[in-house]
Amino acid sequence: MNILNKLIAATLPLVPKSIVRKVSARYIAGAVLGDAIRVVRVLNAEGAMATVDVLGEYIKSLDEAKENTRYSIEVLNGIQQEQVTSNLSIKLTSLGLGLDNAACERNVRRILDTARATNNFVRFDMEDSHYTSLTIDLYAKLRKEYDNVGVVLQAYLRRTEADIKNLLAGGKTNIRLCKGIYIEPEAIAFQDRKEVQDNFLRCLEVAFVGGAYVGIATHDDVLINGARSLVSQCGLAPAQYEFQMLLGVRDQKRRELLREGHRLRVYVPFGADWYGYSVRRLKENPAIAGHIVKALFTGGK
Repeated sequence: MNILNKLIAATLPLVPKSIVRKVSARYIAGAVLGDAIRVVRVLNAEGAMATVDVLGEYIKSLDEAKENTRYSIEVLNGIQQEQVTSNLSIKLTSLGLGLDNAACERNVRRILDTARATNNFVRFDMEDSHYTSLTIDLYAKLRKEYDNVGVVLQAYLRRTEADIKNLLAGGKTNIRLCKGIYIEPEAIAFQDRKEVQDNFLRCLEVAFVGGAYVGIATHDDVLINGARSLVSQCGLAPAQYEFQMLLGVRDQKRRELLREGHRLRVYVPFGADWYGYSVRRLKENPAIAGHIVKALFTGGK
């Protein structure tokens, strides 16, 4: 299947956009905010929460960062106006990280101020390893002033357990823990699937014991079952954690977790950059191709 996944990823740029759009429709809400709101409303009716992500990253100018900031604020206001249950995920490179870090911080503060005014929450998505320290450092700084901010950490990075412990030492922490999708060298990232799974559960236990609120972001049954066990062992109430899943992936498992009484949040990406997002994600991690193709033929089971 790995060879097939890589073949699908390599040939995707040759596939007509109409076909890519049909495939991506399972896991991208659409091109505009109204599409995302529509999807979030359906998820809310099912009992799930959401986090909305405006597609776009690795910008080339601060003007683009300013426009992305404006749109993120528009999304927060739209969520409030439409009275749907969703927070916002942001990619710091889309707001200027790597171009002008001070400008990025100013943009993020504007977004967090709007989130505070609309009684909402913002999470910093994690990008490739060039931005790991910058992202964590900005989160650690801003959480001292804002109680409505969180960060994503990636279990396949060897540094993540230490990052969690450092954040816990600094006070209240809210993280989304995921495996990680970017291709990274063995020196900084576990390569074996079981090593990643083991580190995920080790990091999750450290976070739970340390009192962090964790969004358990996985579709892996080994990790879902391991997380269930840790929740029980740590005596956590449903309000103290949540599961998180991607839109269009393992819908039946999502509903199973909701029936069990777990809080669950669905990651809902949308935006004009849907095609670029699809191509980039498949190139970064060909294994996603297998999930997408499987979802097409199994209805997301």
